Amino acid sequence: MSDTAAPRRRFAVIGTGHRSEMYVKALAGAFCDIGQIVAFVDPNEVRMHYYDGVARESGQSEPILHYGPDDFERMVAETSPDGLVVSSVDATHARYIVAGLERGLDVVSEKPMTIDGPSMVAIRRAAEQSSGTLRVGFNYRYSPRNALVRELIASGRIGEVTSVHFEWCLDTLHGADYFRRWHRNKARSGGLEVHKSSHHFDLVNWWLADIPERVFASGGLKFYGAQNARRRGLGERPALGRDLPADDPFRFDLADQERLRGLYLDAEGIDGYHRDQDVFGEGIDIEDNLSVVVAYRGGASLAYTLCAHSPWEGYRVGINGTEGRIEIDVVERGSNLPSGGTGLLGPYFVLDPSAEAAGDPDDRYRPHRSRVLLQRHWEPALEIPIPGAEGAHGGGDDMMLRAIFRGEDDPLGRAAGYEDGIRSSVIGAAVNLSLRDGKVVLVQDLLA
Repeated sequence: MSDTAAPRRRFAVIGTGHRSEMYVKALAGAFCDIGQIVAFVDPNEVRMHYYDGVARESGQSEPILHYGPDDFERMVAETSPDGLVVSSVDATHARYIVAGLERGLDVVSEKPMTIDGPSMVAIRRAAEQSSGTLRVGFNYRYSPRNALVRELIASGRIGEVTSVHFEWCLDTLHGADYFRRWHRNKARSGGLEVHKSSHHFDLVNWWLADIPERVFASGGLKFYGAQNARRRGLGERPALGRDLPADDPFRFDLADQERLRGLYLDAEGIDGYHRDQDVFGEGIDIEDNLSVVVAYRGGASLAYTLCAHSPWEGYRVGINGTEGRIEIDVVERGSNLPSGGTGLLGPYFVLDPSAEAAGDPDDRYRPHRSRVLLQRHWEPALEIPIPGAEGAHGGGDDMMLRAIFRGEDDPLGRAAGYEDGIRSSVIGAAVNLSLRDGKVVLVQDLLA
């Protein structure tokens, strides 16, 4: 038997914004024996240069070549990648996924896989004909608390699932942040129903091992945006969060954090993108409140709500079955407290509390926790212990990366392929149509 190590795989990273960091650090560090980064593709040279430094600090010594968005063909010819990591603006995902699959490359896509029906059809067609593979980065499947719910349902402990109620609360720090960035424009992100909720729709699809068929939605922009600011008498506001008064809880200054300064503030002169637009500014066309009903092929239904201006962050799920009920209750941040004249940029400042544990001494009444309850009919409720895990997103990030890059065994079927990416994103795309037309949307009509 030969003891020759397999050659390292070559990866191009498409998009060098916030979500790229996890993959860059992984390939340059913990998984450097598996692969190396050979290229960055992004419209902004400053951001690519920033990630050159991240890769070096993580352990990669080989240089990384830089390419613009229109240089994909040249990048492939010059660097010969084996795979792509697609973490660019959501509306651009399909372009690179299809291009990669058509060349037989293995593709890892950040969620959402894409934002609308036509691009889903194009990805499916390319995937069916490709010798490459497509994986979608649904890290929440790998979080032990969510995996536990999957195990409980699959074991039949609550019988046949009849309905699911899923409430997601984004707080006035993390939730507000979507209204500062490019995500505030539906043409780029698909709205929170695609960009954010695809995580949650995927969890339900996976928990139920079922396929969504019909969608109806209601919602709107109720809190953020210029119209709501005028309605509540907030007065004139500057265009950028950095220019707000020091005591404004929505003040946001990129200069206050080294990473945000390096990735975005220093890069503004290249493309004019402002990472800190005021959350009550003009031009926001996504919703901050959503109520969605999804009917599944197997007969179960989902009632889903999202609020992006909650005073706390986390989620609550109730899953009803013919023999009982499962509840999962997760508090990721119990409160947002302005800290002494610096807005919310105080000692506990963490934009996404699921990506990094965020404690606060005043969370005594809503402490950071995760709890799973199982209650069968005519029996007392039981709290089911959640296996321990360390790292971001409830421990899901590290396990997902190991599955993607090392191909570890996956008895729970957590690896998400292109059909999983379609089934999650298509619910969000159907929500957009239902919001527009006020009608029930048949999922199959979006994928015809």
